[in-house]
Amino acid sequence: MSSLEIVALIGFLFAAYSIVANDAIQTLGTFLSSNSHRPWWVLWGFACTVLVAVFVYGWIANDGDPAYGRLSKFPEPEGGLQWIHVVPPLMILFLTRFGIPVSTTFLVLTVFAPGNLNQMLVKSLAGYGVAFTVAIFVHVSVARFAERHFIRTNDQPIAPYWVLIQWSSTAFLWSQWLIHDLANIFVFLPRTLNFPTMLFAVAVMLVLHAYIFYRRGGVIQKIVLSKTNTTDIRSATIVDLIYAMILVVFKEWSKMPMSTTWVFLGLLAGREVAISMVEKIRSGGDTFRLVGSDAAKAGLGLAISVALALGLPKVDAAIRGIAGAGGEVETTESAG
Repeated sequence: MSSLEIVALIGFLFAAYSIVANDAIQTLGTFLSSNSHRPWWVLWGFACTVLVAVFVYGWIANDGDPAYGRLSKFPEPEGGLQWIHVVPPLMILFLTRFGIPVSTTFLVLTVFAPGNLNQMLVKSLAGYGVAFTVAIFVHVSVARFAERHFIRTNDQPIAPYWVLIQWSSTAFLWSQWLIHDLANIFVFLPRTLNFPTMLFAVAVMLVLHAYIFYRRGGVIQKIVLSKTNTTDIRSATIVDLIYAMILVVFKEWSKMPMSTTWVFLGLLAGREVAISMVEKIRSGGDTFRLVGSDAAKAGLGLAISVALALGLPKVDAAIRGIAGAGGEVETTESAG
């Protein structure tokens, strides 16, 4: 195995773990929190059944491309992957340790094609705004009456049909998220995967998800648990359905990748604002601090993404320049 292939493999493994630990758990957070009484391996088996189905279908339908064509504007780097491409997944791991829900789309993909940043940013900002607005509208017009009932009956047995509804909505949401975000992981591999590479990638994803589910989501799960009534399976179902429908809309908009993290945070922010205004569960100041904290973390992720995208190539060029100059000096001295 060549050094470039080793870098690609390391980048893939780091990206797979960091994105599962940070991004995927945001999507499955309400599912985990509202099913915390069930064995972790049951939840893992369900989620990974959907994952394998989406992965294999995408690989077959797109002629070996499990990223569903979302890397069409992110060609493989000339000369192969370099160390600068592995840094963003490592940064995600670092930020995840502090429970910061960063956008893996910005952090990982921007280094591969900085020129696509504007398009990704516009689409992601639109996603946040749409999610925020839709969440407020849905809660104020419809969901608030259901939410009141959910909160009032939180200590009572929940009808079995809610389990079927929630698991179905989770499967729908999870499939849409995967179609959006698999690009963030497979950008490190060839754009067309052969059969052995596909099997290897599936195995890696299954093992990583097993570890994350065993840990019940890790520190990122606290973002979900900090929100109002997200441990109620019925409330979680409403959140998941709205999230999934928004992802469907933006999936059809274009194949340009977007930050699903921003959509998720916009959805939770709009829901918290609506609950604060209508239900008076917490003060406006507390809600503003909660929403502002999440937005600040998302902004931090964007700032780091831009810094890496612009700074890492310059650092790499400087290192290569120093190495080249050293080689020239050594050659000159040898000739003398």
